[in-house]
Amino acid sequence: FAFLFNLPLNISSLLASTIKSQIHLNISSLPSSTITTMENPADTTDYTDIYAKHSIEPINPLDSIVVLDGMPIISPEKQSKLFKALTKAISAKAGIDVSDDQFYMPLNQGKSDGYIFLTLKSSNEANTLINKLDDSPFDSKHTFKINKFSQIDAYLNASDEYTEPTFPPHNPKDHLKSWLNDPRGRDQFLTHLADDVQLNYNNRNNPPETTHSKHNWTNSYVSFSPQGTYIGTLHRQGVILYGGPNLSQVSRFAHPNVKLIDFSPKENYFITWSNEPIVLPPPGSSTLCPFSPEDQGNSLAVWDIKTGELLRTFPTTPGKMPWPHLKWSGDEKFIGRLVPGQQISIYSIPDMNLVDKKSLKIPGVVDFDWCPWGDKDAQNAHSGKGVRENMLAYWTPEVENQPARVTLMAFPSRQILRSKNLFNVSSAKLNWHNQGDFLCVQVNRHTKTKKSMFCNLEIFRLREKDYPVEVVELKDIVTFFAWEPRGERFTIITQSDTSNSQQMAPGVLVKSCVSFYQLDKTKGDFKLLKTLDNKSVNTIHWNPRGRYLVLSTIGSQSKFDLELWDVDYGMDEKKEDIAQIAQVEFYGVTDIEWDPSGRFLAASASFWRHQAENGYAIWDLKGQEVVKTSIEKFKQFLWRPRPKTLLPKDEQKKIRKNLRDYSRTFEDEDAAEESNVSAELLTQRKMLVNKWNEWRKLCREQLTQIAAENATGEDDTTVEEWVDEIIEESEQVLP
Repeated sequence: FAFLFNLPLNISSLLASTIKSQIHLNISSLPSSTITTMENPADTTDYTDIYAKHSIEPINPLDSIVVLDGMPIISPEKQSKLFKALTKAISAKAGIDVSDDQFYMPLNQGKSDGYIFLTLKSSNEANTLINKLDDSPFDSKHTFKINKFSQIDAYLNASDEYTEPTFPPHNPKDHLKSWLNDPRGRDQFLTHLADDVQLNYNNRNNPPETTHSKHNWTNSYVSFSPQGTYIGTLHRQGVILYGGPNLSQVSRFAHPNVKLIDFSPKENYFITWSNEPIVLPPPGSSTLCPFSPEDQGNSLAVWDIKTGELLRTFPTTPGKMPWPHLKWSGDEKFIGRLVPGQQISIYSIPDMNLVDKKSLKIPGVVDFDWCPWGDKDAQNAHSGKGVRENMLAYWTPEVENQPARVTLMAFPSRQILRSKNLFNVSSAKLNWHNQGDFLCVQVNRHTKTKKSMFCNLEIFRLREKDYPVEVVELKDIVTFFAWEPRGERFTIITQSDTSNSQQMAPGVLVKSCVSFYQLDKTKGDFKLLKTLDNKSVNTIHWNPRGRYLVLSTIGSQSKFDLELWDVDYGMDEKKEDIAQIAQVEFYGVTDIEWDPSGRFLAASASFWRHQAENGYAIWDLKGQEVVKTSIEKFKQFLWRPRPKTLLPKDEQKKIRKNLRDYSRTFEDEDAAEESNVSAELLTQRKMLVNKWNEWRKLCREQLTQIAAENATGEDDTTVEEWVDEIIEESEQVLP
């Protein structure tokens, strides 16, 4: 056998022992009744059930040996170099450490035959190697083809007779984006009230249309995936994802006492977190547990949504935990984890191996974030031209004589693209533009005496050469910053420094200013458009389509106004004018959210924040109320996100050009809908009038019948008349 396959003596001896063990296993696999009869013919007791219960599947020693096919054909002089490259590839891609003495390369007439034997520690390692490396490239000319040696042995002993394979019946799956097929193009929203969760279609003129209602659907909160494909519900045992027209279960993930979840940008993966560390069930328990002993004590888990596979677990860093704790790159190729003050560890997806086997050692690092994946990046990736490498930004504070620094880095090349030194820094915050065009670093600085604070905005322009940085100097503190989606403007809320002033009473708002800035392409800096003084607002919510925004106050006990502003109000007259177009009010507002189309605005008051007048309301862009309802124990309101459009840029421009022609169709549909509403109202009123007329007719008939009965008989009715007469009247003054 060793001569036929040209194997070394150690493998041939292993095969010989395997054959002996197979003979023993064949004997031991005989029926229990046969074994019993051989040992003691007089004993007729049947032990079949006991043997079946405690039977152990025999271990095949060949399962730990794999054959690496598709390898380069080389001479013996290059063997060590090839083994070194294989060791590096297997360690990097499969996470398995091997040595040269585990390889065996057969030679034929002084050259290899293109395959190599590799002896691993166990069958599980062999399975891992096959899953990670099979059909993956080794170099530009060779691809891994990996099989277990036991499989090759099975191929040699395969029958020559053809047996037609059997296929399981096809079970069609639900269309996970079925809600997009609505003929009227309506958006959906989800409401969570008490123990019920409802999924509704938003109507412009009619009340919302409830499509699904679930009771006790979640033990905590509900979450949509970024493109609206999945609805995640949290339970004591783990997370369940639902989707499709019937909201059927898509997959479930066992993570006991899960508290938070976070989806990846393209919905292929997601993260779960529990405040209780992972504990394995006792041996012999029937509890479903996807975790291994290496996962015990961790609290973060990364999952593959499509396969349901657990990719890796992580511990949480000590101290206050930011969320999301693990941050996704825009293209989902990497995931980063911050160890405050020490390093940033970046792992590749889906193998979850540390990239280049080393972290980014950054002493004092406070925070980092990935550059978002914009529409331009997606188009370039699709065409394969001008693809921009992933970027991340991080900042470090001042340490001794070293200034604070903001750094922009390309990854995985780890090239420093731009850095900026900062002085007298108290804190910093990274604000990315949603298309990855700009990065604003909000730097809170103190004076040399450290008695007062002010703010600078360091703005990186990421689509231009050498990544120029513009500085916007302010005298006050920035309390809120928001980029215009798909635009070149941003809005800030500023307040004077109140850190050393007398503590304000709870619920009392400090007067603030709202400022609008826009990029001036001719000068290459950001210019101030307008400032609104003496405002009592603390949040900004831009319309997802740009142009419109809402200034609001959340968390106040005395102010509940929502101001709708149009940043391009004077666009038709070619003027840069910003104007307020509406103002609405919603008592106790805790959350504000635009719908994906940007045509409707929703505000809600959650029972989780306060217990007074919970509910939600929806308005259109003009501030006209669409629906407003007060619901006891109302908890959550969520618009269902939409995926990005599949229309190319030229088709979108064509639609915008002919928008008036399309708008006529929609206006006719709206008019028809309003007329239907009016017709239904008129029908209901007519029905009520008919009922009233029938009742009057019945009353008249009854009166006529009574009058006829009285006319035929004698009238014996006695009429009594009472007359009041004043006999004496006197007045008396009481003491």
